[in-house]
Amino acid sequence: MSDRHVDHRGQVLIQIARDAIDGAFDRPQSTHVNDLPWLQEKGASFVTLKQNEKLRGCIGTLEAHRSLFLDVSENAYAAAFRDPRFSPLTEQELGYTEIEVSLLSPMRPIIFAGEHDALAQLQPGVDGVVFEFGRYRSTFLPQVWEQLPEVSLFMAHLKNKAGLQPGFWDDEVKLYRYSVTKWQEKDFQDQA
Repeated sequence: MSDRHVDHRGQVLIQIARDAIDGAFDRPQSTHVNDLPWLQEKGASFVTLKQNEKLRGCIGTLEAHRSLFLDVSENAYAAAFRDPRFSPLTEQELGYTEIEVSLLSPMRPIIFAGEHDALAQLQPGVDGVVFEFGRYRSTFLPQVWEQLPEVSLFMAHLKNKAGLQPGFWDDEVKLYRYSVTKWQEKDFQDQA
């Protein structure tokens, strides 16, 4: 796949996310082709909103179960208006809210013998990680390594996000990894 094709996909996905948010305020939306064949394929995505490089919302799907078009659109809306960590986005915030779309690869289980072995297998900056223990589940996108580059700290925060103590470990813990292709809205604005 050429870089030009990747950039085109990213530009389309960013616009779908922007339109989903703009549409909630009855703002005009761009005209884009939502019948592109690759948009109808099942896909898993995360949409991240930032303001001044700070998180303002992030919602996503770990496993592909609906069309990529619908997944990005619904995740963008949810990141703007349903992320429980933030109040709903206001129309006044639209002008300085940046959008990032991450397209996820399928998850692959990590096979390990204990926490030390699991931590040794993680690839900082590359792996998105899903932590699972019974009903407790959390994930961090690969981008989170930028704030938490130390593997043990990354894992402690991931456990905490799942609702467990940072030092928690059990033989029943399951870990999965995935990678992402990500695009930021500002990358396409710079090209204009």
